[in-house]
Amino acid sequence: MAVFSRLLPTIVSAYAFQTLAALIFVPQKQEMYYDLCGSFGFMSTTFLSLYYPALKTKYWDGFNIALPTVSSFAPRQLVLTAAIGIWSARLGYFLSTRALKSGGDSRFDEVKHKPATFFAFWMAQATWVFVVGLPVYLCNTLPPALHPALALRDYAALGLIAGSFAFEVIADYQKSAWRKAKNAKQHDEKFITSGLWSLSRHPNYIGEVGIWTGMWALSTSALQTAYFPRGAIAFAAMSPVLTYFLLRNVGSFRPS
Repeated sequence: MAVFSRLLPTIVSAYAFQTLAALIFVPQKQEMYYDLCGSFGFMSTTFLSLYYPALKTKYWDGFNIALPTVSSFAPRQLVLTAAIGIWSARLGYFLSTRALKSGGDSRFDEVKHKPATFFAFWMAQATWVFVVGLPVYLCNTLPPALHPALALRDYAALGLIAGSFAFEVIADYQKSAWRKAKNAKQHDEKFITSGLWSLSRHPNYIGEVGIWTGMWALSTSALQTAYFPRGAIAFAAMSPVLTYFLLRNVGSFRPS
């Protein structure tokens, strides 16, 4: 189980960042930056998972080495890291700007006045950052030289990520345009039923689950190597499973 101990820095990163944010925003009863902090949590934890060995050698062990260049990492690591960066930046921007425009986030209208409960929400976000990012963090612990070459399965997974991302972005755009038109009194529809929303009640959720299913699928070739113990693929599958569970049962985690 030594390889799982290498996840310790990512666990610390995920929880430390959200704890710091909570210490700042819980006393202020400020929820406007909750989603933005979630995005930065994914970005910082992903960066640490990729660079931790070099950072430890340079700053903890005291060796005067240069940090690895981007080209020194395996293609799979670069693709997964870029994908999680693009996804987290887009989602954080979309949700945080919407909260700023509306003057707040209705999910926290009552919660933000209960410090212990509000703090628990930040810790829940840290758990989300860690568990959902598992396929990426695990892949980044594998030395680049041990990564299998990208094959057909990996390209299919990449296609699923890209297609699901586009599906989610289009669905969010259509919902935003629909809501803007409703606020302008151009229609009085209770629910959006046009575009991708004519195919599903929550097409953005379908895109979200598809993205993380693709991330997991792209990681599986690496997780099948002898470097990882048996069960690593199932462990990483907690990412799409948790995503589906949250969207299906705790819809407020990612507002539609």
